[in-house]
Amino acid sequence: MTNHFAGNDLTCIRGGRQVFEGLSFTLESGDALILRGPNGSGKSSLLRLMAGLGTPATGAVVWNDTSIGDDRLLHAERLHYVGHKNAVKPALTVRENLDVWAKLQGTGATVDEALTTFDLGHLKELPARLLSSGETRRLALARLVASEAPLWLLDEPTVGLDQASVSSLTDLLSAHRQQGGMVVMSIHGSFAAENSRTLDLGTRRNAA
Repeated sequence: MTNHFAGNDLTCIRGGRQVFEGLSFTLESGDALILRGPNGSGKSSLLRLMAGLGTPATGAVVWNDTSIGDDRLLHAERLHYVGHKNAVKPALTVRENLDVWAKLQGTGATVDEALTTFDLGHLKELPARLLSSGETRRLALARLVASEAPLWLLDEPTVGLDQASVSSLTDLLSAHRQQGGMVVMSIHGSFAAENSRTLDLGTRRNAA
């Protein structure tokens, strides 16, 4: 089944300030959309609207032509959102964090697969509170391995990652798209995402 995800004529207001207006986007199964723009241009705000964590002042975000606001719980089940906060449990070990997540997702993905993907095997028995910022980010991203949600929303996922981890993330996103998944991610700097589109919120310019 081909899915359709879109935003039509969106206006976002946060803290009494208009962040953007008249913004539209569209994705089909297998697509990737890269969000760019300076701080304050609305990348994180747009991702939150896409995730159903906020309501646009005007316009609508739709999944297969149905507003995500009609059933926010259903929409939450079809997405995996990685924000600036890594949301790991500091008292649990790396393995325990991933084990809890995999069981909650109920997928067939193994914890060992997630550990291997982001080179966390040698840290698996270490409490998460002892990880560096980069290691913590890798742990947060490793949960993607156990996610079967078709829509992945990632807010600056490469912050704190070394090049090897960026390459692992690139491969993981590519595999997700090949299986019909969609990816929307905000990014600073370069990132190789084949056949992706860019939405520049700084200039509000769409590019192929």
